Amino acid sequence: MNVIPIASVNRRIKQIRQALRLSQVQFSRVISLSSGYLAGVEVEKRKVNDRLIKLICSSFNVNEKWLKEGTGEMFSKGPDESFTKLVSLFKELDPKFQTYILKEINLLLEIQDQGTPTASAQ
Repeated sequence: MNVIPIASVNRRIKQIRQALRLSQVQFSRVISLSSGYLAGVEVEKRKVNDRLIKLICSSFNVNEKWLKEGTGEMFSKGPDESFTKLVSLFKELDPKFQTYILKEINLLLEIQDQGTPTASAQ
């Protein structure tokens, strides 16, 4: 009986990137990772930790169980239309504008993490 090996978490990360039609540079920018490190992950020269798994799952709406174990669907739910459009538009931007957009998103996330000021604090 032949047993087909199940792809590793590293290979599944590559599958996600390819399913989203993102280059290694584009994918790694979204998760604030160097493209060289991502390349190492994809060819299984780098280990994948829980922090990276959580980051990929939250950034790309990936089913964590699928990423860790290979069971279930790749995405938690089908990528919504606005996310798909966002990725498509992002890919069309010149790299310098992609960098600008990612910096702005990171700033927004920092503001969000600080919490919205209450009415009494304003």
